[in-house]
Amino acid sequence: MRFDVMTLFPQMIEEYCGKSIIGRGIEAGYLQVHAHDIRNYSKDKHRRVDDTPYGGGMGMLMSAVPVCDCYDAVRAMDPEKKTRTVYLSPKGKLFNQKKAVELAGYERVILLCGHYEGIDSRAIEEICDEELSVGDYVLTGGELGALIVIDAVGRLIDGVLADPSCYTEESIASGLLEYPQYTRPEVFRGKRVPEVLLSGNHKEIEKWRYRAALEETMRKRPDLL
Repeated sequence: MRFDVMTLFPQMIEEYCGKSIIGRGIEAGYLQVHAHDIRNYSKDKHRRVDDTPYGGGMGMLMSAVPVCDCYDAVRAMDPEKKTRTVYLSPKGKLFNQKKAVELAGYERVILLCGHYEGIDSRAIEEICDEELSVGDYVLTGGELGALIVIDAVGRLIDGVLADPSCYTEESIASGLLEYPQYTRPEVFRGKRVPEVLLSGNHKEIEKWRYRAALEETMRKRPDLL
């Protein structure tokens, strides 16, 4: 799986993706993450990529020209791959596990990160297949959203995690919240680990975990039921 991130802050993408599970996935060759600086495609001598919006209003707007020129260059780098281009935007549909699974079916995902007051709408219409939001709140830019998508999708790619159960049995992915988990010590501040988990009876442990997952979901996220 290849991710290409079009951004004004490529170092944010590179620093995060060089670590933890995503970093190991890249090192092992299962993932590629490339960050592309939109400023490199500005025709302004000062590398400006923004301008005042027509009709007035607060703030500045990213111009369609460097965004689309950046996209054309990025798209040409690996044109044969099955690709989906996503703009991270509060106007988009809410990103969830189902969408992560869908994006994992592509060979390549291009992520466009806005900044300032957003991007000239013509650029979005020209190059993007869809808009996605990571929540009903406003962020300074799209980089955090792009990293969330990379992390959620990247861990679904074969080989990135040691076993598919690492993601199929987790909260949300299974359809329920994950059951509570415990490690040593057996007693901590007067609270004991449930006896069934110490029994060694795997059938009873699985039953307990399923019931506990249902209880957690009903208590914390009944909407999932």
